[in-house]
Amino acid sequence: MTAVQRAFLKTPVGFLEVTGTENGIRSLYFLDFKVRIARVPSHLHDCINQLEEYFAGTRKCFSLTLDLEGSPFQLRVWQQTLKIPYGTTVSYQELAKELENPNAFRAVGGANASNPVSIIVPCHRVLGGNGKLVGYAGGLPRKKWLLEHEHAFAQGDLFFSRKHK
Repeated sequence: MTAVQRAFLKTPVGFLEVTGTENGIRSLYFLDFKVRIARVPSHLHDCINQLEEYFAGTRKCFSLTLDLEGSPFQLRVWQQTLKIPYGTTVSYQELAKELENPNAFRAVGGANASNPVSIIVPCHRVLGGNGKLVGYAGGLPRKKWLLEHEHAFAQGDLFFSRKHK
């Protein structure tokens, strides 16, 4: 069994905890408390560097190996969510249609609520059908910040879906 190690990163939206093994990144969670930043394990360096670049505005796409655990449906949703480009948003219903299961938008929302690597698997780019910010485990203020950071099209507190391919 490969040991899971962790690293922490201070970001504009709070501290992040990143965990991973030599097989890839396992989780990325927002923390609602401060932590002491310690030495980063060697196999998490690339992830921390890419996250720093993302928050600095110089990275739009992550190139990391993920070591995700979830149901087959969750894994399909997360793989599809990975395809949503930087600065682009879709609705839960649009994502369900892309998975060829248009009535599964609530299940898609549930799968994204369980996303263990937010930001990297960009579930913050998935919106309610009316453009409202809904359903983000890191909190709606963080979701809004991330979308604004990516310059997603917004009007007031509503964000609008952009079709992506």
